[in-house]
Amino acid sequence: MIKGLMTSLFAVALTMLMSGCSTMHMGWTAVTGQHKLDDNAMEAYDNMFTKVVEYGDPARAMMQEWLVNADIPNDDVAETIKSLAEEYNMRVTGDIKMYTKDDAAPEEVKHARIFSLCSLPIAKVFLNHSRYYGGFMPCRIMLVEYGNGDRWLVSMDMTLAIHGGYELPEDMLKMALSVKKAMDEIPARAAIGDF
Repeated sequence: MIKGLMTSLFAVALTMLMSGCSTMHMGWTAVTGQHKLDDNAMEAYDNMFTKVVEYGDPARAMMQEWLVNADIPNDDVAETIKSLAEEYNMRVTGDIKMYTKDDAAPEEVKHARIFSLCSLPIAKVFLNHSRYYGGFMPCRIMLVEYGNGDRWLVSMDMTLAIHGGYELPEDMLKMALSVKKAMDEIPARAAIGDF
């Protein structure tokens, strides 16, 4: 009987604790305004902060990267990006060779080149929604080659730009996801020569 009573008391205490935690969480989200955000916002911020803690580099936490196959020349990577941009309804608005350093040390950047891509109709919609989206425009893919021969394609992870605030209207969300798909898949495919 005492064992049954203890089990019942433990169950009641656990229920009260869980109820209290739930109430505290609801109170916290109400105070901070989190309940107003996109349903995916907190996961997106958590993923970013996890990377910041792991690497100590906030820029790295907001980017994604793909290792370029060793047998694909830089000019072929560039042509693949340009070809794929059209497939994804994006326009190449820039191709800038930042610099080349032939005598770069193995850990030093030897070559850097930036490709700018944009969907002009989508850009117009987002600028009308918030001029601050202009800071993300045009979308960029950087080709970085090191002195040791390693090459990477680096591009922004657009998750926070899409889900980090209030939920976008349905039509804008669809547009944003189409741009995200392009900016995820173009460098991924260019890194392996898939065009």
